[in-house]
Amino acid sequence: MTNKSNDADVAFIQALAELLRENDLTELQVKRAYAEDDSINVRVSRTSQQMIAAPAPVAAAPAAVAAAPVAAAPAPASDDPSSHPGAVTSPMVGTVYMQAEPGSPAFVSVGAQVSEGDTLLIVEAMKTMNHIPAPRAGKVTRIMVEDGSTVEFGAPLVIIE
Repeated sequence: MTNKSNDADVAFIQALAELLRENDLTELQVKRAYAEDDSINVRVSRTSQQMIAAPAPVAAAPAAVAAAPVAAAPAPASDDPSSHPGAVTSPMVGTVYMQAEPGSPAFVSVGAQVSEGDTLLIVEAMKTMNHIPAPRAGKVTRIMVEDGSTVEFGAPLVIIE
């Protein structure tokens, strides 16, 4: 790549870091294609202050540290909504909107029957409204996000069974 491309890549990465900071996100991953066999894959992440503060009390009790990871590791995997077979995850980082415009009815609610392709919600990313379709027909059993909340790539949005 030329220096001009490197400057553009640096500006792109700085813009992603700024987006990460402004939206209080912990991670952002983007693949930018320039040509068929020329692309850049960028992952920008940071740790939250809550994560930094958590290890301090654990370090005070070494015996608890050894036991906690073994006991805690299986529980999140089974309770992880994104691993549910009916989970619909966010294809991008953005802001969730449950209805087409303020004051109108929500696209879906818990217990609603949806058909494949029905709009479940909207994720706004970079001033673009992206309708998130139902990947299959079924019943909405759980809505994992709130209207106006920020979501990250891969975050579970709804569960359809």
